[in-house]
Amino acid sequence: MADTPNRSFMQDDSLPPVEPPNATFLVQLFLVPGLIVFIIVCVWLSFHWLAHLGNDPQAYVRTLRRNNEGRWQAALNLANDLRGPGGEKLKSDEVLAKELGRILSDEVKSGRTDEQSQTLRLYLCRALGEFSIQTAIEPLVVCAQATADAQTARAAVEALSVLTTNLIAADRATDAPTAITDAALAASRSKDAALRSSAAFALGVIGGLGAAERLVELSNDPVEDVRFNSALGLARLGQDDSLEALVEMLALPDLPIADARTVDEAAQSKRYRRALIVVNAVRGVALLVDATNQSLPSHVRARVEALQQDPVADVRSSAAALIKKMDRLKVDPTVQ
Repeated sequence: MADTPNRSFMQDDSLPPVEPPNATFLVQLFLVPGLIVFIIVCVWLSFHWLAHLGNDPQAYVRTLRRNNEGRWQAALNLANDLRGPGGEKLKSDEVLAKELGRILSDEVKSGRTDEQSQTLRLYLCRALGEFSIQTAIEPLVVCAQATADAQTARAAVEALSVLTTNLIAADRATDAPTAITDAALAASRSKDAALRSSAAFALGVIGGLGAAERLVELSNDPVEDVRFNSALGLARLGQDDSLEALVEMLALPDLPIADARTVDEAAQSKRYRRALIVVNAVRGVALLVDATNQSLPSHVRARVEALQQDPVADVRSSAAALIKKMDRLKVDPTVQ
C-alpha cells in the first residue's frame, strides 16, 4: 500500500490537455505583427524614395502634384537640392520654375489652412527663392502681397531676398526688379510684426526705389525686431541713419544665468537671442564701414571696443575683427 501512488495528488498536479491552436490565435501571432512590419517598411521606403528623387525635375513636379502628406517633404528635398552642389542646372530650369509657380499659386487659391498645406507653401516659396532666373519672381511676388496669409507672405518675402541675390550673382539683373521692391514695400506695411520684420530685412538686401526711405520709417517701429532689421538694412545700403538703432543693439546687456547649477531654458534662450542681436549689430556696423569707407563716431567705436570684454566669445571675436577693420581704414582721425 505504501507504494501505491496518491490519486488525488496526481490529478491536482496534472497538466491541462494540449489543444491545437485555432485560426484566431495564428492570425494574432503571425499576421498582425507582419502587417505592422509591412506598414513600417512602406512608410520608410516612401520617405527614402522622397529623399532620393535626385535632380529629376519632372519627378519633383509629379510628387508635388499629388494630394498627399509627402508633398511637403518633396518640396523640402527640392529646396535642398537647389542649394546643393548639383543644383546649378535646376536653378536655371525655366520649365521647373513655371511648374512650381503654378503649384504654389494653386495652393494659395485653394485657401486650405491645414498644417500640411501650409508647410507645402512655405517650402515651395523656399524652393523658388533658390532659382537664379526671373521666371521665379511672379509667384513669389503674388504670395508676398497676399498679406492675409502672413506666414506664407513672410516666406515669400524671404525667398525674394535670396532670389535677388542669386539673380545679381548670375548677372541676370544688375538691380532688383521693381516688382520685387514693390512686394517688399507692401509687406513692410502689414499689421503683422513678423512680416514687417522680414520685409525690413529684405528691403536692405533688395534695395530699389523707395527702399531706404521706408527703412528709415521702419527704424521707428514700436516692435524691436522691426527696428533692428531696418537698421541692418540701412547699414547694408550704406545709410548712416542706421547708427542709432545699431547703437541700441550694441548696448544690450548680457543676461547672466542666476544659478549655473540649474538649467533655465527661458534664460538661456534670452541670452542666446541677445548675443545674436549684438553679433548682427557688429556685422551691421561692418557693412556700414564697407559701404561708406568712413570712420565711425567716437561713441559707436567705444561701444564696439567695450564688447571685446563681453562674456560671450562670439561677441568678443566679432568686435575684435571690426576694430581691426576700422584700424586699417585710411581716414581722417579727427572725424567724430
